[in-house]
Amino acid sequence: MAAVRFVAIGDSFTEGVGDELPDGTVRGWADLAAQGWADATGEPVQYANLAIRGRLVWPIVDEQLERALALEPTHLSFNGGGNDILRPNADIEHIADAFSRVLRRCDESGVRLIVLSGANPSAQLPLGDVFQKRGDLLSAAVEHRIEDRSDIIRAWNWPDTELSRPRYWSQDRLHMNANGHHRVAARVLHALGAEPPAEWWSPTTEFPGGPAGLAYYRQFVGPWIRRRVTRTSSGDGRTAKYAEWTELMPQ
Repeated sequence: MAAVRFVAIGDSFTEGVGDELPDGTVRGWADLAAQGWADATGEPVQYANLAIRGRLVWPIVDEQLERALALEPTHLSFNGGGNDILRPNADIEHIADAFSRVLRRCDESGVRLIVLSGANPSAQLPLGDVFQKRGDLLSAAVEHRIEDRSDIIRAWNWPDTELSRPRYWSQDRLHMNANGHHRVAARVLHALGAEPPAEWWSPTTEFPGGPAGLAYYRQFVGPWIRRRVTRTSSGDGRTAKYAEWTELMPQ
């Protein structure tokens, strides 16, 4: 069997924001899944992660896809659109077109595609009903585009009602905490046919609740609005955490 070379592209969801380690670095579901893959197979996995927080879906494709394919991976994971549906006048079909582009390029390069939908934070966000509807439409549009492709590995997180509970989310209510990232990693491994540790599905760690009311708006919503007004991104100036292959050994 050929060695697994797994590269992940995307935004904060795939970079791992919300799953911060004591040294200040972020881990996230992709790191966990890559190590879990090595553990489950007993073979080393080559892993790269080009995801950058704050990216819209088409900049992910334009900036990360060809760099990822140039690494000659066996598998490529893609998720995007979460930042897009937070913007007014989000064009669902245009967002879904990005998934079609990624699939076409993976086909041309002989790479197995892993498609994920993001976790659903709508129940705890301001204007949550709007984001719920947009997320539902995007999920349906992406699923429709790949419905005849049994070879694509699917990890659908958006409809997971357990994952939408507050215990899986950071204080900003927009990014998953370590519990959420473990549950997504479990779903990815399961889709790959590699059984994850049972505790990844329902982690027991409890995280402190975040601010409520005006304090929440001051700490999290206000800075987000300022970035929109100034056309800046939380990912400005950041580089990929694993731009080249790193080898993960079974543990």
